[in-house]
Order: sequence, then structure tokens, then C-alpha cells
Amino acid sequence: MRWWKVAGMAGLAGVAATGVVLARQERRRRAYTPDEIRERLHARVAEAGQSPAATVDES
Repeated sequence: MRWWKVAGMAGLAGVAATGVVLARQERRRRAYTPDEIRERLHARVAEAGQSPAATVDES
């Protein structure tokens, strides 16, 4: 097999693997109910409020 055939097959395998990973992530994301998303966002806001805020110079 020539090197370009191997490179092409590796590229196709990479594209397929990327598609599988993206599909899996999308399924996980859609599995949340609106209430679960709201709870997670509220927890993130509360966590962000507890961390020290960075000060910005307005010069």
C-alpha cells in the first residue's frame, strides 16, 4: 500500500472517530431536563459569586 492510501485511511478514521465523539456529547447534553439545567446554572452562578472577583482598572 502506498503512503498516501495509509494517510487517507487514517484521515477517514479520524473523521469517523470525531463524529462518534460529537454524537456522544450531544446525546449527553440533550439528556438533561430543563429543571436539571436550571439547577446546574444556579449552582454555577453561586460558585462564581463565592470566588474572588478579578478587579479591572478603568484607566
